[in-house]
Amino acid sequence: MAAEDESSLEYTSTWIVASVCSVIVLVSFAAERGLHHLGKILLRKNQDALYEALQKLKEELMLLGFISLLLTVVQGPITKICIPEDAASHMLPCKMRTTTHHVSETYHPQTIGKRLLLAAETPQHCPQGKVPLLSLEALHHLHIFIFVLAVVHVIFCVTTMVLGGAKIRQWKRWETEIRDKHTSRRNEPIPELATRQESVHWRKSAIVSWMLSFFKQFYASVTKSDYITMREGFIAAHCPSNPTFDFHDYMMRTLEVDFKKVVGISWYLWLFVVFFLLLNVEGWHTYFWLAFLPLILLLLVGAKLQHIIARLAQAVDDEKAKGNEARVKPSDEHFWFHRPNIILYLIHFILFQNSFEIAFFFWIWSTYGFDSCIMEKLGYIIPRLIMGVLVQVLCSYSTLPLYVIVTQMGSMFKEGMFNQQLHLSLIGWASGAKGGGSSIE
Repeated sequence: MAAEDESSLEYTSTWIVASVCSVIVLVSFAAERGLHHLGKILLRKNQDALYEALQKLKEELMLLGFISLLLTVVQGPITKICIPEDAASHMLPCKMRTTTHHVSETYHPQTIGKRLLLAAETPQHCPQGKVPLLSLEALHHLHIFIFVLAVVHVIFCVTTMVLGGAKIRQWKRWETEIRDKHTSRRNEPIPELATRQESVHWRKSAIVSWMLSFFKQFYASVTKSDYITMREGFIAAHCPSNPTFDFHDYMMRTLEVDFKKVVGISWYLWLFVVFFLLLNVEGWHTYFWLAFLPLILLLLVGAKLQHIIARLAQAVDDEKAKGNEARVKPSDEHFWFHRPNIILYLIHFILFQNSFEIAFFFWIWSTYGFDSCIMEKLGYIIPRLIMGVLVQVLCSYSTLPLYVIVTQMGSMFKEGMFNQQLHLSLIGWASGAKGGGSSIE
């Protein structure tokens, strides 16, 4: 008891308390000011969508702060909850050690030190046959994991959007060439999309078409001919009076708008975290099998986007066979459930799941060590890391650029059609007109 009193704040030197408090305040203030100045820079450069993404990031940080505060406040009541030993011995991530002799062979010395320290700091309040619901050490580790997961997710999203945006910016020269010629090329044949299906008749088979689409996502996912023909189809459907419409600039605005949605962690993603933690049972190798999930979904999304391009080509081919004008016709019918935004939700989930895998790996490594039973054998670790890197690279350089251009082939144009000021002005005008109409009635 005397040692516990001496370690409390009452018996801690004031200069130590003041120094630690000063460092915490200075780091927090520097981070807040840095985000504030970054927001001002984005507004100065008219990057309204990125500014809103920054605001979304601040909301996530505020949510993390609230979670941190909540865990700190309730850690006392949680550790006082007692449950039967039988209930605590089910669904363990590591097999329970039952032997109490030869402690040096059973536990790592550092683990013994932590357990002894925890036993000294936490009074044994549970009656015989019961154990605490969660120890202070486990609660602290869970606290750290939630923070690491959120940080890794934001880093992965930013990295994906930056690399994907760099890939999309390479298409700018195609846009410049088209605009410099001041022609929309409406009456010219569509070189890639029209011949992709008519060159070999058996490619019309659904199975063959899906196979070709699956493999094409790994190389030349978007060619110059693809860009030109999809650009023409979009302009013909949504702004036929402006053949020199800057399609590339419009896509970059939609990418910024989508980034605002992807950078956050939605409530259903937190439910997946709880579900994944629940399945982390010894012997199931859950995280090894879960590592395949983002890769499978990513390959499926990439194949679907390429298959939409193939269907557009087939539609153009059919129109040419009928003697009609050969032009790409955007439609929601090409997408799953006639909803192009489902692709964005899947990409959001893929990035989050991949972030979860990598964050969980580094959290276990830094907290329990590389030899932890949760880490499993090296044969399970290496494939997980390889798939995580593969998902990140493939999503950045292939799937995301494909998503940006192919989802423009929906029936409606996306939110980035107008810049932020004009968009807000149109919303205000529509609201005013609706209000005026209501008052007239």
